[in-house]
Amino acid sequence: MIDRRLLIAKIGLCGFLAANFIGFPDRAALAASSIVAAVDKDNDGTLDLAEVKEAAGAFFEKLNKDPDDTLDAKEVGARLGKSAFKAGDPDDDGTLTKDEYFAIVEKLFKAADANKDGVLTGKELQSKAGRALTRLIH
Repeated sequence: MIDRRLLIAKIGLCGFLAANFIGFPDRAALAASSIVAAVDKDNDGTLDLAEVKEAAGAFFEKLNKDPDDTLDAKEVGARLGKSAFKAGDPDDDGTLTKDEYFAIVEKLFKAADANKDGVLTGKELQSKAGRALTRLIH
């Protein structure tokens, strides 16, 4: 005997998967375009390093919950992995200054800039480095 609930669930799943392949925009593309829109001060549809650093500075201040002007691993949270945090902390004091944070941001910016034109598009923000960068600016 066929279980109707299972059959209905399977049909629903097939419909959901088909809709995602056919008609709905990619969630990563939507996220990238919304970040470009939020950070793009000159409205040219791309992000240059100055725009990214401005957003990173504001986000640094948002993450910094105490008055010490640095970020510790707890304040950064899952936005930056342990090894990336350690690599970005050259003085090995367990915190990131704003300059150290900017150095990480700049490194990720350069890695995400696939065509080396000095600006990031929404598509470039969908790369691994681009996604890592967006976690540090927005």
